[in-house]
Amino acid sequence: MNTRHQKPDKRSRGGLAIAKSRFVASILVPLLLYQSVGIFILAWAFALMFFDYSPGRLGGPILGLGGSNPFVGLRHFVEMVTGTGASAVLFRTSLKNTLIFAFLVLPLNLLITLPLAYLLEAIGERLKVIYRTIYFLPVLTSSVGVALIWMSMYDPQAGWINAILRAVGVRPVAWLSDPRAGFLGVPVAMWAVIIAYLWQDYGYNMVIFIAALQNVPHELREAALIDGATPFQAFLRVVLPLIQPTFLFVCVMTMLSSFQVFDIIQVMTNGGPGYKTQVLMLDIYRNAFRYQNMGWAAAESFILVLLVMGITLLQMRILRTRWEY
Repeated sequence: MNTRHQKPDKRSRGGLAIAKSRFVASILVPLLLYQSVGIFILAWAFALMFFDYSPGRLGGPILGLGGSNPFVGLRHFVEMVTGTGASAVLFRTSLKNTLIFAFLVLPLNLLITLPLAYLLEAIGERLKVIYRTIYFLPVLTSSVGVALIWMSMYDPQAGWINAILRAVGVRPVAWLSDPRAGFLGVPVAMWAVIIAYLWQDYGYNMVIFIAALQNVPHELREAALIDGATPFQAFLRVVLPLIQPTFLFVCVMTMLSSFQVFDIIQVMTNGGPGYKTQVLMLDIYRNAFRYQNMGWAAAESFILVLLVMGITLLQMRILRTRWEY
């Protein structure tokens, strides 16, 4: 009797359904547990910003909140805006420095990566691979290692940057320690950190731009040149609009990473000289783990999240496109 086309009975179908359910559960349950830990941490941080909380004090029965860790409502946020205490003043200084850092890094990064990607995309395939690898190597380097390398170059006595300045008759600069030195209204120490940060970071955006440029049809560029456009006009009027989704992605990701800068500043300047390079992430870290003032640190973190969210939405509104090619 031919049984090849017999349908499985109800028992076998039920067993198959149970096996599928178990497999799905074995995948989803660990993920849900992992996500629940993250959600709890976010909820905990959100609750902390309404309390004057320190883990060194004995609080109430619910996660240590209350008692010696009293509920203060919105007092942290009011203090940040109107307070004259050291923490409030330092928060405003850190916020200003973070904005300066982020809004300098973004345009400088774009001015380096987009033209460089356009030039590399036009050369031969072998050279393209070699140069792309060379330019991308700093991205793979540890931020601490990058900070140490640039600190040695910025050294007032033994650094080769000051050696070059001495050779051409220019007075050496204390790049990381002079609070009075500035350029275009920005402290020299901030410029020094920005240069080191850009050196490590620009290769990532360059590779993304190269990938986007490779997807732009060459026929469109050639047609623009035949119509009398210069190479710059062809790039500005044809290529740039076609890579606008990638341009938006790069802007958003660069701004996000700039607002979260921490390790390279901590190693190179530790916020100095005179808090000239103190950024929000460094201030949050110090308040949370050095001074044990976690309620204040949670409030600062919430401000940082709102700031990043607002700037990201603004970027998406300005740079978004309604069409694809």
